[in-house]
Amino acid sequence: MAVADMTSSTLRLVFHNGTDPLSGKPVYKGKSFNNVKTEATADQLYEIATAFAGLQQLPLFNIERRDNSDIRDDN
Repeated sequence: MAVADMTSSTLRLVFHNGTDPLSGKPVYKGKSFNNVKTEATADQLYEIATAFAGLQQLPLFNIERRDNSDIRDDN
């Protein structure tokens, strides 16, 4: 049986940076924070993300967590 071991995690905040004048589509800008503790819960990351977003000039659009894992055989 295979097992996945989470090796790293990144928190990414996506901000709304206006609208493209030609297409009319929204433009987004991201800010990533590496080396997030892999044990951090969604609630903890949400609290941190909203605190950081409060220090920014652009409005927060989305919060993302990106995890990387190593997959190995359990035997």
